[in-house]
Amino acid sequence: MNKTISLWGGIALATLVLMLLLNPSADRHRDTIRETVNGRSPFEQALGVGHLKAFMASYESLGVVSWTKAGDEVVSVGLLGMVFVVD
Repeated sequence: MNKTISLWGGIALATLVLMLLLNPSADRHRDTIRETVNGRSPFEQALGVGHLKAFMASYESLGVVSWTKAGDEVVSVGLLGMVFVVD
């Protein structure tokens, strides 16, 4: 039984370390926001909406998950190396 507990404890610790290492950085969030918004329409790209939205976003992190906000609105969420832009 102790071997089972230590195995699961080791798996949990390895998962936590992996999540900490893969948490996306602020630059990764901003790049993804820029690409996503600019990819929506050529008009938004010409106006630089993606650059403006990425510039306005403030980065917050709990270590294993991160997000950016513009005002009170969540713009993107990051987990395990992936960033998702919220529409």
